[in-house]
Amino acid sequence: MKNTTMAAKPPHAATRTPRQAIRDHLRDEALTARDLSIRIGRPEREIVPHLEHLARSLRAAGERLAVEPSRCLHCGFVFRERARLGKPSGCPRCREPHVTAPVFRIASRGGGKRKAEVSRST
Repeated sequence: MKNTTMAAKPPHAATRTPRQAIRDHLRDEALTARDLSIRIGRPEREIVPHLEHLARSLRAAGERLAVEPSRCLHCGFVFRERARLGKPSGCPRCREPHVTAPVFRIASRGGGKRKAEVSRST
């Protein structure tokens, strides 16, 4: 006999596209591409193109993809001007390979000023 008192099931994860899953996770908290990869079960190399597309989609919806830029763990260089969303392979200042991954989150657009498609926070 079926138990009819069970709570409603959440939408099955397989019904969401990877981009929808990424969007849902970034609305909840700030995450790296690696974190997203683990949570949605897709290779990390697939995440960055989805993030780039998501940034354009969010812009049309009045939101933005906020990015906390990568930092060099050796000299402290911050990759503020980096256009690509992937993790840099090394620091341009000290040439060390130890850099943090950028962290992404979805933020609402505030104020009347026109902002860039991808917002970089410091």
